[in-house]
Amino acid sequence: MSSLIGTEDDVLKAVTEIPEVKEAHRIHGLYSVIVLVEAETIQEIDDIVLSKIRSIDEVQFVLKMVCID
Repeated sequence: MSSLIGTEDDVLKAVTEIPEVKEAHRIHGLYSVIVLVEAETIQEIDDIVLSKIRSIDEVQFVLKMVCID
């Protein structure tokens, strides 16, 4: 996900407080933070992204990639 410049640590802290987030790391490049979310269904992932991650004020953009292993 991308965040407002200078808010990367705040976003990282906020996403780590979400129970479904199993890992979160700061990264460099186009995106600011990468997050591993665990859920039973793709619909649950959508709900988590929409209601919990995108609701963080400093988050500007989210790219969702689903691992189906």
